[in-house]
Order: sequence, then structure tokens, then C-alpha cells
Amino acid sequence: MLTTLTEDGDAVLILDQTLLPREIVQRRLSTLAEAAHAIRAMQVRGAPLIGACAAYGLALALRQDAGDAALDEAIATLAATRPTAVNLNWALARLRRLLAPLASAARAEAAWREARAIAEEDAAANAAIGRHGMDLLAEIAASGRKAPVRLMTHCNAGCLATVRHGTALAPVYAAHDAGLAVHVWVSETRPRNQGLLTVWELAQAGVPHTLIADNAAGLLMMRGEVDIVVVGADRIAANGDTANKIGTYLKALAARAHGIPFYVAAPLSTIDHACPHGGDIPIEERDGRELGAAPDVPVANPAFDVTPAGLITGIVTERGIFPPEALRELA
Repeated sequence: MLTTLTEDGDAVLILDQTLLPREIVQRRLSTLAEAAHAIRAMQVRGAPLIGACAAYGLALALRQDAGDAALDEAIATLAATRPTAVNLNWALARLRRLLAPLASAARAEAAWREARAIAEEDAAANAAIGRHGMDLLAEIAASGRKAPVRLMTHCNAGCLATVRHGTALAPVYAAHDAGLAVHVWVSETRPRNQGLLTVWELAQAGVPHTLIADNAAGLLMMRGEVDIVVVGADRIAANGDTANKIGTYLKALAARAHGIPFYVAAPLSTIDHACPHGGDIPIEERDGRELGAAPDVPVANPAFDVTPAGLITGIVTERGIFPPEALRELA
């Protein structure tokens, strides 16, 4: 199982995901600036992994200066890196609550311990998501249709998007380890083609898969070649509306049109109970150069869209599977 973030005592080691799958390069983050760049430039990506990396970035900053002004400045720097993934602000708020009452001399060590706890909790939560989500795949397998279970995902919500196990792919890995036959349709997810990361890690794990252009998803569903859709999430509003990589909404619409269950897999830390509905979720607008257009071409490049709760069959968390309308009970 891939591990995307580790520590060596003085620094944090990450896989540079901007180079995958062509090159496997590990980066060493030893300063606040390096951690902030890693998040902003998408060397680390995926809401849970961003949160863990931000926590370590704050701990690194406090080794240089742990005063109140430095704490506030470091949190502001990290919070500004990516606006949509709620785990980023969740991790920073958790650290602020812990550190604010402490004397400056105690903050750096306490921050490092808490960052480690956030990383370990993420791995445990995602393992639990895998166990709960595998039950959905087992039900499909037991329904009498021929193996394998054909699951479609979008972008990358696997090991590379988390500290360990993944979110949307955690049930796939759990099923594969248990001997349940699964095939994954992998949407390449333009413009950054992050499905290529999913293909790479599924190949590492020996899980059968097929790469598709992101706009081929509807045709496969129409043909009856998809049993279930499972995606990750960058922020889930209190009413169950879910922000995820651009193109997720279209898959949810196609799944509803063809009677295919559509699930979101995410840890509880991705639920933003302070955000009433999807219209309040900030959508990151990325540099238009990612689309490869000429400099004089007007470009809109939203990185995420919002899938309304009414299109979501259920949300798979570490505490079980819940209908979107039940999320308020988890606050």
C-alpha cells in the first residue's frame, strides 16, 4: 500500500504528484514555504492529504517562530493555498485550538505531535471507509450478476489523495484484498488528467482497470457497463451537497438517468457543518494555462463542481454509510 506522506523527524517527505506517473520523486519539506508550495502547486493533492500536509507545515513554521503573530501568519499562509478542500482549514483550526493556550516554547513540539495524530487518524478513517464501502460491492456481487463488480470513479481519490488507503478507492482495495473481483473504470479527468494517477496506483496494487476519457462515462452507463459510481469529495456541505473534481456532477446526472447508485466516500473531516449548502462552497478557479489554450484565448478553468445531495445515494464515512440528509446528525 502506497504511503504518500512520512516524516523523518526534522522534515516531511512527500511524493511529488506533479511528476507522476512518469517519474517517482520524493520531496523533502522542511519549511513553511515549502509546505505551502507543495499544496498550492499540487505536489500533494486530495483533501485529506492536503489537511495532513498543512498540519505538518504549521509545525515546521513554529520551529522557527512560535509567537502569536507567527502562528497567525503561518495559518493564513497555509489557508490561502487551496480554497475548496475543507480538510485544510479543518486541520489548521484544530491546531489553532490546541496551540493558542500554550506557551510559545511548547507549541512546536505540540504541533508536530498533533500533525502526526491527524495523519494517523486519516489512515485509520480511510481503512474504515474501505470496510464499509466493500459491503456495497459485496452486495452487487451477491446479486447474481456476473463478476467482476464494475465500479466507476473520477479523478484520483485513492492512496495518493490521502495519507493511506484512499477514500473512493478504499473499498476497491479492501475488496481486492478479500478476493472479491472488481474492475475500475478510471476517468482521466481533464485538464490535469488525474485519472492517470489512479491508473498508476491501481496498477501498483494489481487491481484490474480501464482508463477512459472523462466524457466517455455517460456512454458506458447507457450501455449497462457500470454497476456503481464511487467518488471522493473535497468539501461536503451540511445538507449533503458535495464539491469534488470538475466533471463529478455530470457523472451523477448520468448515473441518475440510468439507475446506477452514486456514492461519495470521505472522512467526517470533509463535512463542513458550517456550510449550509453547496452554493456556499468556494470553487477554486485555476490558471487557464492548464487547458493549453493560446495566451489570447479567454479561459474559464473551475477545478471543482458541486453535486446536489438529491443525486447522491449515500455518503461512505468511517462511521458507516449515511444518506445525505442524515449528515447533520454527525455534527
